[in-house]
Amino acid sequence: MGRLREMLARTMVSATWAAALLGVASLASRFLGVLRDRLLSGTFGAGPELDAYYAAFRAPDFMFGLFVSGAISAGFIPVFTRYVLRDGNGRLGQSANEFASRVISVLGLALAAVSAVGAVTAQWFVPLYTSGFLPEHQQVAVLLTRIMFLSPFFLGLSAVFSGILQTYKRFAVYSLAPVVYNVGIIAGILLLTDRFGIYGVAVGVVVGSFLHMAIQLWSVLRLGFRFSFLPSLMDRGLREIGRMMGPRTASLALEQANLVLLTGVASTLGVGSVAVFNLAFNLQSLPVGVLGISFAVASFPFIAELADRGDRAGVKREFSRIVRTVLFLVVPATVAFLLLRAQIVRVILGTGNFDWTDTVNTADALALFSISLFAQALLPFIVKTFFAFRNVRLPLMVVAVSVVFERLLAWSLVRHGMEVSGLVLAYSASAALRIVLLWVFLHLLVGDLDERRIVRSLSVMVGAGLAMGVVMQGMKALVGNAVDMRSFLGVFGQGAAAGTAGLAVYLAITYVLGNEEAHRLAGILRRRLSTVKASETEQV
Repeated sequence: MGRLREMLARTMVSATWAAALLGVASLASRFLGVLRDRLLSGTFGAGPELDAYYAAFRAPDFMFGLFVSGAISAGFIPVFTRYVLRDGNGRLGQSANEFASRVISVLGLALAAVSAVGAVTAQWFVPLYTSGFLPEHQQVAVLLTRIMFLSPFFLGLSAVFSGILQTYKRFAVYSLAPVVYNVGIIAGILLLTDRFGIYGVAVGVVVGSFLHMAIQLWSVLRLGFRFSFLPSLMDRGLREIGRMMGPRTASLALEQANLVLLTGVASTLGVGSVAVFNLAFNLQSLPVGVLGISFAVASFPFIAELADRGDRAGVKREFSRIVRTVLFLVVPATVAFLLLRAQIVRVILGTGNFDWTDTVNTADALALFSISLFAQALLPFIVKTFFAFRNVRLPLMVVAVSVVFERLLAWSLVRHGMEVSGLVLAYSASAALRIVLLWVFLHLLVGDLDERRIVRSLSVMVGAGLAMGVVMQGMKALVGNAVDMRSFLGVFGQGAAAGTAGLAVYLAITYVLGNEEAHRLAGILRRRLSTVKASETEQV
C-alpha cells in the first residue's frame, strides 16, 4: 500500500513519460467508455431514450465549458505556478493555498447558482434543441437534464484540483479521474436501469462526477491543501485568470453551441440519429483522447516553462517531437478505423437492441469522423501551445471561422440528403480547417516549427499506412472466408487478425525506412525488456 501511495504521488520529469502514463489511463477510461456505450446500446438501442440521454448532456456540458474549462485550461495553471514558485517547496504553501481556496470559493458559488437555475429552467430551453423529438421524448430529455445539472458542480471543483496536480506534474491520480467517472456511469447502467430506466443512467453520471472530484481531492490534500472559504474577486491572480478566461470561454462556448446545434439538426433527421452521431463520436474519441489529449496535457507545463524562459529553440524542438509522435500513432489508427469500421462497431456496440441497421449507420459516421483524426488529435496540443505564450485570442478567431464554415457546410450537405453523414463530414472538414489555420498563426507567432522534418517523417508514415491498408484488406478477405461472419467471434477474429497484420507491416516499414519515432519506440521496448530481464535475474 505504501508503494502504491508513493507511485500515485510521484512527480513526472518528462513530458513523454507523463503522456505515456496519461495515454494508458486514457485507454483504460476509453475502454470503460466503450463498455458503457455497449451497455447503453444493448439496453436501449439507437432509439428515443438514448437520443434523450445524449441530448441531456448538451446544456450541462455547455455550462461546464463556459464557466470552468476556459478558466482552468487557459489561465489557472500559468497563474497558479507563480504562487507555487513563491512558496518555494514541494508542497502547497500559504500563497498557493489561499489562491486555490479563492478560486474554489468563487467557482463553487457560481456553479451552484448556475446549476440550480439550469435545472429549474430546463423545461424552457431543452425543447429548443430537441425540436425533432416527440413531446413525451422531450420531457424525458428535460428530466434527464435536470438530474445531470448536478454534475458540473463536482466536475468544476475537480477541474481546479486537476490544475493543481498538473502544476506539480503529479499526473497519476489525475489520470485515474476519468476512469472512476466511467465506473460511476456503468454502475448506474447495471444497478439502476432495471428500476429507474434511463434515469438511472443519469444518476450514474452524477455519481461518476463526484468520484472524479473525490479521487483528486485526496491527492491534493496530500500535497498540503487546506481549504478556506475566501469568496473574494479582488485577488490579482483571479483578475488575471478572468482576462485570459474571456477569449477561451468564448471559444469553448462556440464549440459547445455548435454541438448543441448539431444535436438539434440530428433530432430532425429521424429516431436514432442523435444516438448514431454520439456513438460514432465516442468511438473516434478513443484515439483522440489516448493520443492527442494525453500529449497536450502532459506537455503543457513543460512548453509553458520553455516559453516563459524565452527558449524558442526549446519550444520548436519539443513541438516538433510531440507532433511527429502523435502523427506516428494517429496514422495507423486512422487506417484501422477506416477499414475496420464495421467490425469495430459490431464488436463494441452490436448487442441486444442494437441491430444491423444501427451498425451500418454508425459505421458510416465513424468512417467520416476518422478522416479528421489527425486534426482532432493535434488540436488540443497546438491550442495549449498558444496558451503557453499567453495568447488566447488567435484560437478564438480560428474557432469562430471554423464553426461558421461547419454550419454552412452542414446545412448544405443535409439539404442535399446526406443527413447524419452530412453532419459528421462537416465536423471533420471543420477540424481540418481549424488545424491549418492554427498552424499558420502559430508559425507567425513563434517562427519555424520544424515543418521540413515533420513533413519528411509524415511522408514515411503515410507510405507505411497505405501498405498497412493493403495488407489489412487482404487479411479481411482471407479470414472472412474462413470464419462464420454472423458470429461475434468471427467478426472479432477478422478485425483482430487484419488489425494485427496491418500494424505489424506499418511498424516494420517505418523502422526499416529510418523513421525516428519508430526507432524511439523500439528503443523504449528494448530498455523495458532489459529491465524486466534484469529484475528476473536478481530474483533468481
